Amino acid sequence: MLASHDVLVIGGGLVGASLAIALEGLGLGVGLVDTSADGALPAVFDQRNLSLADASVNALTALGVLPLLRAPTGPIRRIHASRRGDLGRVVLDAAEQGQEAFGQVVVARDLGEALEARLAQLPGLVRHRPCRFVTLPHMAADAGERRVVLERDGSSLTLGARLVVAADGSRSAVRAALAINADEHDYRQTLLVARLRTARPPDGTAYERLCDDGPTALLPRGDRHYGMVHAVAVEDADAVRALDDAAFIARVQQAFGWRAGRMLSVGERSAYPAFSLTARTTVAPRAVLVGNAAQTLHPIGAQGFNLGLRDAMTLADVLAPCIGAADVDPGDAARLARHVALRREDREQTVALSHGLARLGSSPGALLSPLRSLGLLALAADPGLRARLAGGAMGYRGQVPTRCRAPAR
Repeated sequence: MLASHDVLVIGGGLVGASLAIALEGLGLGVGLVDTSADGALPAVFDQRNLSLADASVNALTALGVLPLLRAPTGPIRRIHASRRGDLGRVVLDAAEQGQEAFGQVVVARDLGEALEARLAQLPGLVRHRPCRFVTLPHMAADAGERRVVLERDGSSLTLGARLVVAADGSRSAVRAALAINADEHDYRQTLLVARLRTARPPDGTAYERLCDDGPTALLPRGDRHYGMVHAVAVEDADAVRALDDAAFIARVQQAFGWRAGRMLSVGERSAYPAFSLTARTTVAPRAVLVGNAAQTLHPIGAQGFNLGLRDAMTLADVLAPCIGAADVDPGDAARLARHVALRREDREQTVALSHGLARLGSSPGALLSPLRSLGLLALAADPGLRARLAGGAMGYRGQVPTRCRAPAR
């Protein structure tokens, strides 16, 4: 007999795993497809540093994930933004906004281990692993579910699902199978990521320093180090990666300046391309895209995972009426249209802000410099503008999903 699920989540990374946890208790039969073997973590759970917005902290706490972290998080109490060569700076202070912190910094692998531990606690979840998505056969217009073809140990496996959720990343095979086009922009930057130690330990300030080749960001980790992201022009990436630690630190110090103190040592460096991708639609018959499959952002402003998590938490809200209602269809068109409507404002504003900052921040030119300087000075002088910027950085744009809202005191 054909195995069937009410909801089949394809992709066991940060967003897919979070969604599977959020769907627990809704009375739905949920399956999770993951390419990693039992006992292993997906490749996305690496040493990258994630800046969790306050809304994401609320959601992951409500899901029971953050209490399972074994390593301490680093609170973000201030955000310091500036651009090399321009006047002015913007400093957002959580205390000024009546908040203890704007969010928390966590290492992706640490969060992955906590998510895996939480998934293991879900008695109703069916995990298909290691499995690779293959295709979606043609679906009749009046069909009550989709067929999903997977590959496992060299054999084909076909499942049924009333709703298929694509959480399989930027190069989503599910999105391609659904024939959903996406607009892509290559920033011609390579992002070098590492752990960085400074003479003065982090004090809760997250730094974003914009340069012609892209941003250099320092995120305050919970282990008295910074999580560093240093963007270089793609044509220089190989040469910069080949630098020894001392030369690399000198390069980053020159680009960033001394506002965080002297840089002393750097850990193993990883490299990632900087690009953005926006799917032209996020739904198809009995299918929905979430996370990087729906939109992939430049890491400037650290909004990518946070936006994807809000996709997942909104979908969980939309599916919540299924509790105790056997006749409610999780994949019907009206329900998916509601998901799109709820996500529209947050998605459009966050994508536009991320792309605008990435383009404007790395655009050299004598004409742009005074305009950027005026913008920084205006932000620094206007508490109302700072409050709006802080609210967006904390993940409070548009229709905020239930689990992302601040808990009642």
